[in-house]
Amino acid sequence: MKLLVLVLNKTDELNELLEGFIDIGIRGATVIDSTGMGRILSNHVPLFGGLSHLFSGERPANKVIFSIIHECHLQEAINLVKRVVGEFKEPGTGIIFTLDVDNVFGLADNIKDCTQSPIE
Repeated sequence: MKLLVLVLNKTDELNELLEGFIDIGIRGATVIDSTGMGRILSNHVPLFGGLSHLFSGERPANKVIFSIIHECHLQEAINLVKRVVGEFKEPGTGIIFTLDVDNVFGLADNIKDCTQSPIE
């Protein structure tokens, strides 16, 4: 199992991503609001206040998406995110990373494995 973590700066793409996750068999995700360090420092630390113009194109908040997925869905999920959001080459796009998960309790029955059809 993998934990997919996506910090999404383009929050208007959230619904399309979540619907795409369902289409590829990812049945659950947690979405939380977040604010990046640069945004906080530019608003609250006088030294960095002069740098606020660097963050003018950023949104005041991001979304962080957490999802436990089977490894067989990993590449398809990453491809979906890149198709919807972009290749993460431009500043302010966001970041995506994965972590290995050894144990899952409470949600494991909701996670579709690689042998189940995405539309079950």
